[in-house]
Amino acid sequence: MSMDINEVDKVEILTLQDNYIDLTSGDSTDIVLRAMPVKDMEVKNSLLAEHGFSSIITVTKGDRSRSMLFDFGFSSHGAAFNADAMGLDLHDIEVSALSHGHLDHIGGFLELMKRVNRKGIEVVMHPEALRNPRYMKISEDLRVRLPSFTREMADDAEAELVETRQPRFLLDGDVLFLGEIPRTTDFEKSPDNMYYQKNGKELWDDLVDDTSIVANVKGKGLVVVSGCAHAGIINTLRHAKDVSGMDKVFVVMGGFHLGGPAMMPVIEPTIQGLKEMDPAYIIPTHCTGRYAIMRIENEMPDRFILNMVGTKLTFSA
Repeated sequence: MSMDINEVDKVEILTLQDNYIDLTSGDSTDIVLRAMPVKDMEVKNSLLAEHGFSSIITVTKGDRSRSMLFDFGFSSHGAAFNADAMGLDLHDIEVSALSHGHLDHIGGFLELMKRVNRKGIEVVMHPEALRNPRYMKISEDLRVRLPSFTREMADDAEAELVETRQPRFLLDGDVLFLGEIPRTTDFEKSPDNMYYQKNGKELWDDLVDDTSIVANVKGKGLVVVSGCAHAGIINTLRHAKDVSGMDKVFVVMGGFHLGGPAMMPVIEPTIQGLKEMDPAYIIPTHCTGRYAIMRIENEMPDRFILNMVGTKLTFSA
């Protein structure tokens, strides 16, 4: 049974944190608005790029706009610093969502929540985002631990955790949290060196908590935003279409997790899958990887948008 996402007139995605910044790109358009290094009419403002992702997503219907936070970035200060540098007032944020429980999406949680300053704000997430400890297993004798998202962090922020494996509406149906994403392609696999412990037992971390969010621009189709797409961006798009009952993907944006040598064989089938999905715009961010981003731009130059910190993307009906 499909979940009918409300049609909206406009979706705006403002990036608080991403891996790249260029304050002299000069390539703003009606869709792409870059951050400016000017403050008080002086060139002195800058933003921080980090290996992480955080964004503010605003949906507009008629004369009403509503906003949410999606992911919180890597360091404790990075995304919040950028929000301050851009002079953003986060008090209008109504809800937040977490794509998965990895450190490059949870680190800025407390500082951003201080700026939102909304007691009891919901943090919607898959319950397995709380896996702890999580680590990379280099060898039987060498493990590198990953900081985890915890209930204590939510308590410190006076936020309310909403755990769901199922799709869930946000902002009264203007946005959809996808929940657990089925793995159906034969080429999108979770890494084999990630583990976690449960009840003292070591288990392979299948990153089942990975998810994305979706909006529906009237007459244009789905806007899908991922954090890292550990479930696979093609799997993610398939699930978005299945859950929404809609066939048209208008925009796909987010980390596609195609960086590093191990992911090289996944790049070309992913590009083929994106071509088959036929979105109007493709915006690879964060963990997509330099080579994969270049291949996407080369193969689909008329659909590709380069994202960076401070960029606001506007997709309208």
